Amino acid sequence: MELSHISALEAKHAGLERRIAEELVRPSPDGVLIMELKRRKLRIKEELAQFQLVH
Repeated sequence: MELSHISALEAKHAGLERRIAEELVRPSPDGVLIMELKRRKLRIKEELAQFQLVH
């Protein structure tokens, strides 16, 4: 995995984290959306962890 790919994954992870935080402070947060965003964030985290195991 290239450094640029890792950087892109880290940026996506941070973006998802921001979106989750924004959704949580809304008066009526969308629980389904939050779960989906958390799933996507976890997939990215797992991909980054796999890279660390290989290298």
